[in-house]
Amino acid sequence: MVRIFREQQAKQGRSGWHVLVVLIVAMLLAVVVWGGVEFYGETIDNQANTPTQNSPQ
Repeated sequence: MVRIFREQQAKQGRSGWHVLVVLIVAMLLAVVVWGGVEFYGETIDNQANTPTQNSPQ
């Protein structure tokens, strides 16, 4: 016997905001991490260019 499903019953998952929320949160987390890496990179770059007092002149 062949079962006939309507479109709403045949879908694999719910349509809605769940996937969109996960994507937005992941994007915001990536931007925060990127900003942290940029800040850290600038910090260590500035430290490398700063002369120390023990360096010969």
